[in-house]
Amino acid sequence: MAISNNYLESVRKQFAYYRQLGEKAMAQLEPEQLFQQVNDDSNSIAIIVKHLSGNMLSRWTDFLTTDGEKSWRNRDSEFENDLTTATEVRNAWNAGWACFENALQQLEPEQLDTLIYIRTKVIPLWKPSTGNWRIIRIMWGKSFLQPKC
Repeated sequence: MAISNNYLESVRKQFAYYRQLGEKAMAQLEPEQLFQQVNDDSNSIAIIVKHLSGNMLSRWTDFLTTDGEKSWRNRDSEFENDLTTATEVRNAWNAGWACFENALQQLEPEQLDTLIYIRTKVIPLWKPSTGNWRIIRIMWGKSFLQPKC
């Protein structure tokens, strides 16, 4: 049980760091820079934030009892550039993080062996034998943990 407590605390601290990192990066920008795209094949920071928020809301709303890909999520619309102000970007950012942090805060060590579903695929929150950080994989997806070549 101590390992489970340590694991959850470690995950909470790691994601608090990721949130702070994103907030500090965005704080360095002028508001209009949130909406700039490097080229036609890239996404602006606003679109990336909108997508992350949509992902967090879908994955972490009732995540122990419902599939992480919610029927109300419209993933494609997350890539439409309809956020127009820095305040809207911050609101999307905060909504996603609040959902995730609330879910993570309520998670108890004995729930770590719970199987959850994303697109009907069964995913364990944590594999005690390997200490695998499944919560990170659920949050960001498999590609987050794999280097790009």
